[in-house]
Amino acid sequence: MNRMGFGSLLPAAAPLARAAFLRSTVAATMAAAVVSCASVERMPEAGPETVTAERVLMNSPLAGSFTGGDVAQSDILQVSSEMALFLDRHVDRDANQNLKLGQLIYSVIGEDRFLLSYDDSTRTASGTFASRRGNCISFTNMFVAMARDLGLKVNFQEVDIPPDWSMTGETVLLSQHVNALVDLKSALSRVVDFNTLEYNVKNEARVISDERARAHFYNNIGVEHMLADESEQAFANFRQSLREEESFSPAWVNIGILHRREGYPEYAETAYLEALEHDKLNLMAMSNLANLYVEQGKTEQAERYLSKVQSHRMRNPYHRYQLANTAFNEGDYGEAIKNLKMAIRQRDDEDRFYFLLSLSYLMSGERDEAQRWMKKAEEVSQLSEDQKKYHHKLDLLKNPDGAY
Repeated sequence: MNRMGFGSLLPAAAPLARAAFLRSTVAATMAAAVVSCASVERMPEAGPETVTAERVLMNSPLAGSFTGGDVAQSDILQVSSEMALFLDRHVDRDANQNLKLGQLIYSVIGEDRFLLSYDDSTRTASGTFASRRGNCISFTNMFVAMARDLGLKVNFQEVDIPPDWSMTGETVLLSQHVNALVDLKSALSRVVDFNTLEYNVKNEARVISDERARAHFYNNIGVEHMLADESEQAFANFRQSLREEESFSPAWVNIGILHRREGYPEYAETAYLEALEHDKLNLMAMSNLANLYVEQGKTEQAERYLSKVQSHRMRNPYHRYQLANTAFNEGDYGEAIKNLKMAIRQRDDEDRFYFLLSLSYLMSGERDEAQRWMKKAEEVSQLSEDQKKYHHKLDLLKNPDGAY
């Protein structure tokens, strides 16, 4: 899962499940031990009309042999003896905070001694250190655990990044970005993000609790099991996610997806509605609920949620960008230009909007406009390589005989 984002939220002819998945290329960490859970008794069977959120969690037909405290819990930020020894060798524990942070980052990222490798698995801090593998959730877990062991104050952050959908089989995945924020006493706070190509200081971010970070972790594990068709294990981890934070709407959405896929629409509906109770603007919950109502022939209910999804999506500059990209690929450059101008009105600091607008004008035969917008893309870009790229393309546009 190296993607982050949602695909189209509107149902297609064959509706796809949409799963909220913490971006594997990004990570966050938390330090508190995992909260233990008391065993839960099964509720008596009841008719579909009595399916409540409590029943979904306590008496799901997908629970199988997993009841009560069913997930093998571990401290996702536990520092192993090997990790502690590594820190003793490479970081001066008596140094000031700035120096300790610099030494830690250099020891993990700045040299060839550590050699981290990306894969799609979500791991604890110690598991990541031992294997040198994982996704960015795994890497950030490891970083936060090590930083806290050094006495640094570190928190998880959720980061609002542009939607970017991926697809596995018949499941469309949305990954939510999380990184680490180091609070330095004598300096500005520092963000540590293992997905440096995606990170943008302009993106809004908020510190989250360790409990919510654990909710992300178990939700991620649940999606991995769901994609492997291991429904009982997936449900157990989604439920553990909600034990960490009962209002964690992505887990409610995924519980709904799981039940809908396994043929329990009443449970799915309840889970989607519960997600909306905690996040009234959760477009993924709305979209999945609309798809469910379409399947059930409940046209009026489906249209109500579809209209809400469409209204919010059309105000989203990144959705407009996706529409423009589709129009461009289909040769409808006028439609691409229209959507890109709307996207720029809503967010004027995305160089890719200007870049695609320049290409759209170029393909429409308006070279002067293409040159104007390529220059703007160069001005907006903050990355030196992108600036070079745009500058090179701008030079080509200024040369009528240049090949683009």
